[in-house]
Amino acid sequence: MIEAVRSAMDVSMAKDDNVVVFGEDVGYFGGVFRCTQGLQAKYGRTRCFDTPISESGIVGTAIGMAAYGLKPCVEIQFADYVYPAYDQLTQEAARIRYRSNGDFTCPIVVRMPTGGGIFGGQTHSQSPEALFTHVCGLKVIVPSNPYDAKGLLIAAIEDPDPVMFLEPKRLYNGPFDGHHERPVTPWSKHDLGEVPDGHYTIPIGKAEVRRAGSAVTVVAYGTMVHVALAAAEDAGIDAEVIDLRSLLPLDLDTIVKSVTKTGRCVVVHEATLTSGFGAEVVSLVQEHCFYHLEAPVVRVAGWDTPYPHAQEWDYFPGPGRVGRALAEVMEA
Repeated sequence: MIEAVRSAMDVSMAKDDNVVVFGEDVGYFGGVFRCTQGLQAKYGRTRCFDTPISESGIVGTAIGMAAYGLKPCVEIQFADYVYPAYDQLTQEAARIRYRSNGDFTCPIVVRMPTGGGIFGGQTHSQSPEALFTHVCGLKVIVPSNPYDAKGLLIAAIEDPDPVMFLEPKRLYNGPFDGHHERPVTPWSKHDLGEVPDGHYTIPIGKAEVRRAGSAVTVVAYGTMVHVALAAAEDAGIDAEVIDLRSLLPLDLDTIVKSVTKTGRCVVVHEATLTSGFGAEVVSLVQEHCFYHLEAPVVRVAGWDTPYPHAQEWDYFPGPGRVGRALAEVMEA
C-alpha cells in the first residue's frame, strides 16, 4: 500500500509539473510511514517539501496554491491531526467553486493515515471519515488495497475539486489477513494484489463487489473489507461483499442492486457506531430497499468510547463480531 501511494504521487508529479507534495516530514525524511520517500530527491525541494507543524497552515496554503493553478497533494501525518484544518476544509476548500460561481476550483488532495493497528491510542488511531461526508463540496475516498489506492489517488490528484484520501494504516505494510482477531500473526500470505507501473485511474464514486453472493449483502470499506471477506468465509454464508471505495460520492446503485437481490444487509466500519458513516448507508438501504428487506439492517462498528489503547483489537470489528451479525440477520 505504501509503495502504491508513493507510485501514484510519483506518476502524477512526472506527468504534471503543477502537482506539489508537502506536509510534516514528507521531504527529506520521506514521511513518517515513508509514503513520500525519494520524491524530494527526484523532484526537488520546490515540489516536495516539509512544513511547520500546522495543519491549518498546510491546508490553507494548499487552498491558496490551488486557486493559483497548482495541484497540491498534502499529507496530514495522522487523521487525528486534521481537526485544526477542519475550518479551512469545510469553510474554504469545499466552497470555493460555489462561492466564486465556478471562477475558481480547489484541486487539492488531503492524504492521511486513518484507523488503528499500531497501538497509537486516542490521538493516532481515529477514523474521522464521517465528518467529511457531511460536507457538500468534498469527496471522500477510503481504499482497501494497493491497486485501488494508486488508481484512486491519481484520479483524486487529477480531480478539479478537493478530495479527502484516507489510507488505512493496518493495510500499509500488508499483506493483511482479515481472519485474525488479534495481532498474534496480523500479517500473513494473504496477498493484497499487484500494482501496475505507470499511469492509470479508477473512477471516483464507483464501488466494487469483492465477493458475489445471494444470502446477505455486506457493505464495508478500507480494512473492514478484508474482515468482512474473512467473516463470510469463516461463517460459511453466501454473502455478497461490497467495497465502497468512495464514500462521497457514494455508489448507491451497487448497494441497492445487491440488497434488492439478497434481502439482507450488514454494514461494517471501524469508526465509532453513533453517527458513523454506516448510519447513512442504513438509512439509504431503508429508503430504497424497504420492500425487499427480510430482516433489519445491522451495523458492526467500533465502540462509542474514546479510543481504547490497551483494548485496540477488541475495539476493532473482527471476523467474530461480523460473523455473529451475519448469523443474526440470517436467522431473523
